[in-house]
Amino acid sequence: QVPPTQQMPPRSTDITGTTEEDHRQHSYPPIRPKVSPTTDSMASVRSYSTTTGSTVVPLRPAVKDYAWGIRGLDSRVARFALESGIIDEVDPDTPYAELWIGTHQKGPAQLISGITLEEVLGCQLPFLFKVLSCGKTLSIQAHPDKNLAEKLHIENPEAYGDANHKPEMAIALTPFEAMCGFRRIEEISQLLKKHPEFSACISNEAKLAVFMSDDPESQSEALRTLFHSFMNCDRDVSTEQLKKLLKRLYAEQSLNPHDHSSPPWERKCARAVMRLAQQFPNDAGAMAPFFLNYLLIAPGEAFFMAPNEPHAYVAGEIIECMACSDNVVRAGLTPKFKDVPNLVDMLTYSMGGPSIDAGTPCYGDTRIIRYTPPVPEFEVMIMTCNPGETLTMPQLSVAAIFLVIEGSGNTDNEGGQRLVMRPGRSYFVPAGCPPLTLAVNDSKRGPLRIAVAHENLHADDPTVVNPDKPQHWRGEFDVNKPRLEIPDLAAESPRSRRPSAL
Repeated sequence: QVPPTQQMPPRSTDITGTTEEDHRQHSYPPIRPKVSPTTDSMASVRSYSTTTGSTVVPLRPAVKDYAWGIRGLDSRVARFALESGIIDEVDPDTPYAELWIGTHQKGPAQLISGITLEEVLGCQLPFLFKVLSCGKTLSIQAHPDKNLAEKLHIENPEAYGDANHKPEMAIALTPFEAMCGFRRIEEISQLLKKHPEFSACISNEAKLAVFMSDDPESQSEALRTLFHSFMNCDRDVSTEQLKKLLKRLYAEQSLNPHDHSSPPWERKCARAVMRLAQQFPNDAGAMAPFFLNYLLIAPGEAFFMAPNEPHAYVAGEIIECMACSDNVVRAGLTPKFKDVPNLVDMLTYSMGGPSIDAGTPCYGDTRIIRYTPPVPEFEVMIMTCNPGETLTMPQLSVAAIFLVIEGSGNTDNEGGQRLVMRPGRSYFVPAGCPPLTLAVNDSKRGPLRIAVAHENLHADDPTVVNPDKPQHWRGEFDVNKPRLEIPDLAAESPRSRRPSAL
């Protein structure tokens, strides 16, 4: 028997029964069967938002594979799923597309014990946090507002599984390409003249409306007429015209690969059409770059998509936060259910793409960047802790989820809870939880970076340039595009200062 003075101290565990040693493993133990909500375990979980039982809880997200995902270990979703222990190995042929961290019924996050996060909370979170790995283009789509979502859910609950709206915000982890919002009428008019194959898919009435529109109201109506005409073009006609278009574009590229006589945005548009046509043969949706803005954003940049605005993500990896919904109205570039009539009717037909948001420092620290949309359900913070530094998370008055997106390190708080941070690990933070302090050893060769999603605490101070009109980017012809102002931290408003508890 080991003398009492030499006995090992008991292994400390959190409320889920997870030890520090478990946290240090590369993946969590297999999910155990769910326990009854009436057990002592559930009761202890329900109490952890109090001042005496607050603690951060590791989560197991839900992983989704769709045809547009990135295959194998090239996918960040796959690597994060492996790290969080929800898969045992990565299949090199599987397109890992999305990681869901939240309470939506189609992909609820779980605690290590197998209890769902919704069972713990007794309700849904107002937001859904995701990671997307896009290997090829997603469908041309839009998300309904609340009134339309309720109507669609009643009429077709199989296709529209919930009654909530779905505004969303994307923050790039890699260079990210997307088609967002309608082009300016001037651009579409020029493309109709330049590409007769595209013009052949549009009715004469719609083309006349585009050429003759000269005020916001007539331009919006012209966009509606053009989009309706294109989406309802006879399939045989659109397929034949797409073949002719591709033949001409490839011939022009072959004869003069370094032609710079056309403006850069027109050349980019043509290359995008050829690329989409390779991914979706014989789908006229490949001509979408002729009427949708084609954007490229850098890591750390973001954009917000309001309800009823057309978009299609093209390539790259992002974190995405949205209202807790999975409602999508699709119309092209997909083998899934297409609902063209509803998509045509629901869009706002405003011109220009979303403003590009670089975020703003908050809580008195330039290492904490918040991205705040003009909706109450969510906002996101990106926190960066460099080697040899420590960084204390703000104490939040609402529940939050955080995800390690880059680097490694560890955390500690006043309750003595220590966690090992590795990319892909995600945690639930109850409201009022003692703030964690991130730390990175000075021997590390890069920063620890985490993303924190929670209910919007800065709804009166969104980071989009114009919260009333988020679709304000004026397109390829505008040389005076708005830019975000760098905030003056010295003159920061009181609501953005670090809480006194820190």
